[in-house]
Amino acid sequence: MQLALVGVSHKTAPVEIRERLAFNSEALRLALKSLTGRQDVSEAMILSTCNRVEVVAESPDDRLIREFLCEFHEIPHDVVSKHLYSFRNVDAIRHVFRVAASLDSMMIGEPQILGQIKEAFRIAADAGTVGMHLSALMNRAFAVAKKVRSETGISQFAVSIGYAAVELARKIFGDLSGKTVMIIGASKMGELAAKHLKRNGVSSVLVTNRTFERAVELAQVFEGAAVPFEHFVDHIDRADIVISSTGAPHFIITKMLAEQIIHRRKNRPMFLIDIAVPRDIDPAVNEIDNAFLYDIDDLQQVIDANLKERMKEASKAEEIIDSEVQAFCVKMQSREVVPTIVQLRDSLEKLRRDEIERNRRHLKDLSPEQQAAVDHITKSMVNKILHTPIETLKQMAHDPTGADLVEVVRRIFNIKPLQ
Repeated sequence: MQLALVGVSHKTAPVEIRERLAFNSEALRLALKSLTGRQDVSEAMILSTCNRVEVVAESPDDRLIREFLCEFHEIPHDVVSKHLYSFRNVDAIRHVFRVAASLDSMMIGEPQILGQIKEAFRIAADAGTVGMHLSALMNRAFAVAKKVRSETGISQFAVSIGYAAVELARKIFGDLSGKTVMIIGASKMGELAAKHLKRNGVSSVLVTNRTFERAVELAQVFEGAAVPFEHFVDHIDRADIVISSTGAPHFIITKMLAEQIIHRRKNRPMFLIDIAVPRDIDPAVNEIDNAFLYDIDDLQQVIDANLKERMKEASKAEEIIDSEVQAFCVKMQSREVVPTIVQLRDSLEKLRRDEIERNRRHLKDLSPEQQAAVDHITKSMVNKILHTPIETLKQMAHDPTGADLVEVVRRIFNIKPLQ
């Protein structure tokens, strides 16, 4: 297997470069067919997301992929060359595994990238541009990503406002099913936090906003109910979780109001998330029993602590990746060495027989014993020629770097790889 990978990501290229190299769904199949139609590119798949564009191919030369990217998108090579990265063979395998396990993501541990890779693989498979090697690579990458998630805590620590809200809500309420959330103000951050809560079990959503039409619009997103802003105080005790982000110049929930709300709730716990700047909720609310208030700085502290935990887990994940890369390389190398040895023997044996047949007229006067001796001598010569290459190939069958040797032997002896 000769793997080459070329790409750009959020780490190497600004968004304007990533945009120019991106593939939309209509262009993707055409691009795959174009790439595999080139000499020395037998298999290929393309991953194109907002944060990265990567081409991985069964090819001995990553230069071919660089040329393809520039030609397909009609971009001069010097415009993108400094942003492109390339990996081959073992390094390409390691990179694929790391990306699938979200170790190379903007947010380590995020789950979306694995689904995006699976979709890219499905499209390539439908287009007929993946074969034995890329299928083996990607199926193993999916298994490695699952192993990383199950054996480390890389995705278990909240690293966004929305996820932090869910994590804290679960600490307060345990099960979120049957809970109600009220969104005060229609900020994007508040909407995202509510979406995470709804996705994790919250059953109903109330929305209030100074512009009632906007409250109605947002409530429809959640299949919830809109509440006029001037009357939200009359309904807030229905909410177990409150997300406030109005941008008001003063507190819209004072300590006195919060005490009244908790009293109306018969002291049932209430979780208040204040993501407004300036703040919407008086910090003194935290002094009230069963009122749990977190502002934007509190949430950021939770996120920062969780990021540190994710980085610790990422180190464990890297160890898993290293082990899996070596195991995969050994497996693939073993699969390629045996056929190469067989082909090598068959190739030289055919050459030996052809040469004897071509010189048959010069051997016609030899006795059967002498002809048998010629046959034995030529076989012995072929075996001696083959001895060192075959023994070396066998030794390299369990070496992750053995792919280069297999390719060299094939080239020297003009052996075509099995399809």
